[in-house]
Amino acid sequence: MQPSPVTATVDFDRDGVQHGFLKLPHSHDDSAWGSLMIPITVARNGDGPTALLTGGNHGDEYEGITALLKLAGRLRAGDITGRVIIVPMMNHPAVLNGTRTSPLDQGNLNRAFPGSPTGTLTERIADYFTRYLVPLADLVLDLHSGGRTLDLLPFAATHRLDDTDLARRCLDATLAFGAPNTLLMAELEGAALFDTAVESQGKVFVSTELRGGGTTTPASVALAERGVDNLLRHAGILPGAPAPADTRRLEIPDAAHYLQAEHRGLLEFTLDLGTPVRAGDLIARVHDLERTGTPPAEYHATVDGLLIGRRHPARVALGDTFAVLAVPLEP
Repeated sequence: MQPSPVTATVDFDRDGVQHGFLKLPHSHDDSAWGSLMIPITVARNGDGPTALLTGGNHGDEYEGITALLKLAGRLRAGDITGRVIIVPMMNHPAVLNGTRTSPLDQGNLNRAFPGSPTGTLTERIADYFTRYLVPLADLVLDLHSGGRTLDLLPFAATHRLDDTDLARRCLDATLAFGAPNTLLMAELEGAALFDTAVESQGKVFVSTELRGGGTTTPASVALAERGVDNLLRHAGILPGAPAPADTRRLEIPDAAHYLQAEHRGLLEFTLDLGTPVRAGDLIARVHDLERTGTPPAEYHATVDGLLIGRRHPARVALGDTFAVLAVPLEP
């Protein structure tokens, strides 16, 4: 495969703290020889493990972006042993546009892996992470939240893997993050995720969902910052042990636990986020916006569990995931 068109203005092997860019050529009407400039920070202090910390995989998920921008400003080489690579805004065009996907090619970065050096701009970004940054890392943390369309109970997540040793190490790191909830997730479209690109290289991977709604709260940013520090301590990059935290262990075992709307209209939830449900319980109604006097469509829980995620906007369309259910994780 040919080399990536992306180049870095930082030296990944140099001690100290560097702030620079990942440069991706982008010729367009306003700049014939222009480039996308994705901000990156590298902190290194001698030999040791490497953590790759990413946010902004989707451009409207702000908890991780905020926490990593703050970390890039405060981290000093003398604080660490090893190396920390910080990319707060992976899909930088999407972040600048405040959207989930890139305005330049409508690319959803977290559905574009492993990417291609000759593909769309989004696929070229994915390829650079897959072939150049992930191989440098021992541990990868990709910070997500629900963005504008989802609200989720805050959790850190990993997956069931065929490699049982890697699965154990990923779960240990996920527990070390210290979120209120720790999940094993069956993903939708898993083959195209950053998660899979990392795990397929045998690297420890942790993801999160830290509320959402296209905004942040003091609590959600503090959770992201505390979790990042906990993982760096877990990896031995920062001194000390992760701060202890109580966490509830849950699982989203399959696609049936993601509920999609089969009607369009106004979404009315009958349960609050975090409510335990029994199979058959009424979760939501969808009201017709075209006429009065029409009974709403009712949606019921398909399994026993916990309402861990819900659609944030009240308007819903056919195919929108409007509820996510999790079940207690078996030992």
